Amino acid sequence: MHPRIQGDFGEMSGALWLTAQGAVVSKPIGHCPDYDLIADFGDRICRVEVKTTARRTKLGRWCAQLCTHGGNQSWTGTTKLFEPARCDYVYVHVGDGRRWFLPSWALDGARTVTLGGEKYSECEVAPGDPIPDRTQRMPGSTIGSR
Repeated sequence: MHPRIQGDFGEMSGALWLTAQGAVVSKPIGHCPDYDLIADFGDRICRVEVKTTARRTKLGRWCAQLCTHGGNQSWTGTTKLFEPARCDYVYVHVGDGRRWFLPSWALDGARTVTLGGEKYSECEVAPGDPIPDRTQRMPGSTIGSR
């Protein structure tokens, strides 16, 4: 799956989950480098960065990248490390559908976060759909067939 499509999947998952928690969810107009969604709970507004990953560690945990390495041909080679002040929460959706809603101040890494163990377990929320396999195609679709 193309990384942008996987990211769109994560944003939709996050928006649906936040809406189910009672938030009115908005998406910033234009590119926002620090967060992907805005969740208005009535008494507070939260800036939410969304991350997705299908990458597992050797121990079977999920490793989500928090930092940004660019993504376009004009990239300068500078990595933008995660800074908790840029957003209020990080929503992570992983390959098998597990999801976490993490307060940004609780994350102790600037490059990655490893999920699926005891650490951050209190931030795990109800699972969603698995991230679609890039090799699968939709039923009845000719997209992806050769």
